[in-house]
Amino acid sequence: MKQVDVAIAVVARGVDVLICRRPDGVPFAGYWEFPGGKREPDETLEQCVVRELREEVGATVVAESALTPIDHDYPHARVRLHAFICRVVDGDPRPIQCSACRWVAAVELRTVQFPPANEALVEEILTRFASSASPTTRPTPG
Repeated sequence: MKQVDVAIAVVARGVDVLICRRPDGVPFAGYWEFPGGKREPDETLEQCVVRELREEVGATVVAESALTPIDHDYPHARVRLHAFICRVVDGDPRPIQCSACRWVAAVELRTVQFPPANEALVEEILTRFASSASPTTRPTPG
C-alpha cells in the first residue's frame, strides 16, 4: 500500500486553533481539517507545513513543536500525519485552497466533523490545551 506523508499545522492562538473546510470535489468535502498537505520530495516536514499554510490560507507560520505521528489506512493509501503546533508570524489566515477557515476553541474540537484520520490528533490537542482552557485567556475572534 502506498504511504503518503502529510504535514499538518495545528495553528494556535491562545486556546483557539485554526480549522479549514475541505472544498467540494475532494474526498471528505465539507469536513473540517487542520491545514496542511503532502510533503514534496526533498522537503522537510517543517518546510512542508510552512509551504502548505502559505498556499492554503496565505499565512506564514513557525512550527514550534511536533505532536505524535498518526498512521491511518484509507482504501487508496496509508497516510502518516505529522502534526506540528504552530503560530502565525505573518498574515491573517483566509480561505485560498479551502472553502472556509475559522478559529475554534480547542475544547470544542469534538463537535466538529473531521476525516477519520484526525480522531487521535483531536484527542492529543485536547490533552495539550486542557491546562490553558480558561475563558479569561481566550482571545477575541478576529
